[in-house]
Amino acid sequence: MTDFLLELRSEEIPARMQEKARADLAALFEGRVRALNLSFDSVETYATPRRLTLIMRGVADGAAAMTEERKGPRADAPDQAIQGFLRSTGLTREQLVERDDGKGGKVLFAVIERPGIPAPSVLASAATAAIHAFPWPKSMRWGEASSSTESLRWVRPLQGIVALFGDKLVEIEVAGVQSGATTVGHRFHHPQAVTIGGAHDYADKLRDAYVIVDGAERRGIIALGAKMAAAKAGLTLIEDDGLLHENAGLTEWPVPLLGRFDEAFLEVPPEVIQLTARVNQKYFVCTGADGKLANAFVCTANIDAIDGGAKIVEGNQKVLAARLSDARFFYETDLKTRLEDLTPKLEKIVFHEKLGTVADKVDRVAKLARWLVEEGIVKTDPDMAERAAHLAKADLVTGMVGEFPELQGLMGGYYAAAQGEPAEVAEAIRDHYKPVGQGDDVPTAPVTVAVSLADKLDTLIGFFSLSLPPTGSKDPFALRRATLAALLQTQLANVRMRLIDVIELHSLHFEALKLEDLLASDREGLIERARNTLRVANLLGLSIAIDQQPQLVRLAIQGMLLGARKTTGELLDFFADRLKVQQKEAGVRHDLIDAVFALGGEDDLVRLLARVHALQAFMATEDGTNLLAGYKRAANILKKEAFDGTETGVGGNVYEAEPAESALKEALDAAEPKAEQAVADEDFEGAMAALAGLRAPIDAFFTDVMVTEPGKREARLALLDRMRAAVHKVADFSKIEG
Repeated sequence: MTDFLLELRSEEIPARMQEKARADLAALFEGRVRALNLSFDSVETYATPRRLTLIMRGVADGAAAMTEERKGPRADAPDQAIQGFLRSTGLTREQLVERDDGKGGKVLFAVIERPGIPAPSVLASAATAAIHAFPWPKSMRWGEASSSTESLRWVRPLQGIVALFGDKLVEIEVAGVQSGATTVGHRFHHPQAVTIGGAHDYADKLRDAYVIVDGAERRGIIALGAKMAAAKAGLTLIEDDGLLHENAGLTEWPVPLLGRFDEAFLEVPPEVIQLTARVNQKYFVCTGADGKLANAFVCTANIDAIDGGAKIVEGNQKVLAARLSDARFFYETDLKTRLEDLTPKLEKIVFHEKLGTVADKVDRVAKLARWLVEEGIVKTDPDMAERAAHLAKADLVTGMVGEFPELQGLMGGYYAAAQGEPAEVAEAIRDHYKPVGQGDDVPTAPVTVAVSLADKLDTLIGFFSLSLPPTGSKDPFALRRATLAALLQTQLANVRMRLIDVIELHSLHFEALKLEDLLASDREGLIERARNTLRVANLLGLSIAIDQQPQLVRLAIQGMLLGARKTTGELLDFFADRLKVQQKEAGVRHDLIDAVFALGGEDDLVRLLARVHALQAFMATEDGTNLLAGYKRAANILKKEAFDGTETGVGGNVYEAEPAESALKEALDAAEPKAEQAVADEDFEGAMAALAGLRAPIDAFFTDVMVTEPGKREARLALLDRMRAAVHKVADFSKIEG
């Protein structure tokens, strides 16, 4: 068994592409080798800025001979079909084998004997195929050959190939580059040729030439070196895994160095400094003993300088100072204009072609935020919530957010605080986008909750009203993320609201937009009429409620309400699906979620989840398990007897109930009102406890009573139906597994 080494050397590979390139090289190479029946033990891949490397361990000396069978057409198939099969296999008609198809006919098979192939030939084929099929996100052609679309595409011009099977050269030629045993070391420390003996000495020889081929090792050097440099200066490094990977992808011989910048720049918000250092310069930043951002950074050099890196640090300090000067200019310039004076500029930013501008969205969000407060859903000052919503998007037109879009909201919070807005308003502007990803903070401050929920609900309702929900893996408007964020905020801030009310009412804004061209009447007046209609009449009785309206307005209101109802139904289903996913990830059984959802009419998320969690705790007890068994037995009998609940008599016969029958009636008489009251009081544990009292009576009923006894069948089925109905007041047990 022998090891194989393949190094593909090129000009600099972007750091962001290196890890995926390693995985792609392994997948392509392994796939080809396996297809050619060559055995091996394992595969390792490495990437540096200038090379992509694969080492295949324990490769057999050759691919074993193999027999391939391919099924063809029927023996009596048209000659054209048979000839096509022959061309695909390279065989003649006489070489095909006929076999019975089990139906009295014959089917043709091609039996192809493939001889063993020496390992170098297989490896050369695999390498060539992998290079030509490589899926770089961005690639290029170069040189004279680039005039042809058939020429090789690679991330950067390919400069060298090392291909060694043991210590023997594997001959490969791609795009005029011939394989060999020679590579080069570090661009500055060792630009000379390095002759490789094989996979066994590859990493060591390159290390001697100032190249560390293992990205994980380079990351370790940077992480440790950066921490030590910061600690030596009495500082603490702010760790950043993404930045760590990027620095490792930019260097072959990493050397972390500590630099300083003018303390005056610390007047700029720390997030701005950190983002400037990270995005523009790939620097780490540090905090001081007080936990605040320090005027220090750590850069990663690609050389071990003879002056200890002094000149490198000096150059990087100058570059960072220029970047921070720009950031300070943006900050100071932005502060000169009040946020409320910037809001008219939002009219020039299109949110969506069918949903209007960002200014339109701000107006809708402000009204919805105020409504959430006035309805008592969020308990805070309605004026403050509306004010925060009006200013929440103003920073989108500031210079700082134009330079760093990642700072939207955050900069608005800073500007609002500096301009004397209440702390609650500034906090709401800062945090209203949150949470934006897994692990992000979920704001619970009342004003922030009102604005944040209004913003997310407006987005969701708007796109659903346009029939633009996520489909499959596509979610261009990040609606799944917005839904999850709304769910988390609702739960953690204990927001009590009926989603159906919020969605139906807010949907009318978007329905009015659709009808603007049709109606000459004022949009706000139309919305208010429709709101009143919704409050006064059930959707099924709308024709009565709006009889007195002019016909066009009546038809418009009906159309709006039908559209709002459609949006509401679809969005409620979407919320339900996302909630199920969220709760499954949190360890809640999916069947219990379905059991509560199946009841319908429950769209207060806090209440719904309390019921689910109480049900999960109950089902973990012996009472819960046994009650479920009794319920399922009762449900099966009712289904078998086709009992629909209308046969409540006793067939004209009066009979003396069995003791177990009477006991079940008494238990139901006691449990039903207790469970119903407990559900009304949101005491779901109490509701489960009330149901637990049915366990013993239902067990005894099935043991002592024959349900289908003539003359007593209808009454006993009605009793079981009553038991099922009592359980359904808490959850639909038919959805529970077990």
